[in-house]
Amino acid sequence: MFRFILRRTLQAVVTFAALTAILFAWLRSLPGGPLDALLGENAGPQDRAKLVESLGLDESLWTQYLRYLGRFWTGDLGVSTGVWRGAPVTEVILTRAPATIELALCALIIGAVLGIAAGYWAATRRGTFDVAFLGFSVLGLAVPVFFTGFVLKYVFAVRAGWLPPSGRADLSGSIPTPTGLTLLDSLLAGSGAAFTESLRFLTLPTIALAIIPFAVIFRLTRASVAETLQQDFIRTANSKGLRNPTIAGRHVLRNSLLPVITVIGLQAGGLFAGAVLTETVFNYRGLGQSMALAFSTRDYAVLQALIMLAAVLYLVINIVVDIAYALCDPRVRTP
Repeated sequence: MFRFILRRTLQAVVTFAALTAILFAWLRSLPGGPLDALLGENAGPQDRAKLVESLGLDESLWTQYLRYLGRFWTGDLGVSTGVWRGAPVTEVILTRAPATIELALCALIIGAVLGIAAGYWAATRRGTFDVAFLGFSVLGLAVPVFFTGFVLKYVFAVRAGWLPPSGRADLSGSIPTPTGLTLLDSLLAGSGAAFTESLRFLTLPTIALAIIPFAVIFRLTRASVAETLQQDFIRTANSKGLRNPTIAGRHVLRNSLLPVITVIGLQAGGLFAGAVLTETVFNYRGLGQSMALAFSTRDYAVLQALIMLAAVLYLVINIVVDIAYALCDPRVRTP
């Protein structure tokens, strides 16, 4: 098992190095560049020369890349020039990260729990509501997340007026916020009013972000459970007179959820991409909205840090998923 973990970790390190090198070169090939973002397009040659020297942009690209990697692992990610002008990028990330973490966790939990439950239910009751669930899952995969967000806003916020159309609950003046996660802070403070207010602001963006993970997990769970139900060991368990809950938990789900574990991990890593559109639609102050703003303002320091952070998160999640998969199925550990 140790060799398996070591092999996966080394693969992740190589992947991260290649990805960051490509990202570093790509950002510096974009029109304008960090000089225009910091000085503006009308800055004089002397100002540009001083900034080039102070930022080390007169050195080779390879030297700049190695220096940036050294600063990245120490937490020095540069200074924001557009998202939060003049603030360290680390401060921008630490301030906005709790909102995205809370949104992504809620969307993943809802998508995984409902997707597995609905997938199992549909596979064991073919021909009833199975077609309706399949149609909804196809619709969830086909419709872009930003369009889903606009529809949810129009129906439940504008027309019905049940939920706020945008923003995030601000609890800083009412209860302590040690974690920055509004739902958790509300529970820690024992404030039902704060929890309800947090839930109202979180509901629509969570639903919009959870639809695609739900659709993917549902379809895979349904197919995997349907295939497992046709296996000989399931018929043997039925012939022995085992109870249905025992067969479902010990035999069907245990063997069906192996591929689902991998998909849940991939969906967790991909939620950050969906959060960019979701947070922009709902004006939800998180890392996704910061990335969209960094694109529009050419804030290369924030943009580079967020993409690299997303890459690290994605690789870590994949390592965890691989380990979980190997624990469930020892055959995966073999080279």
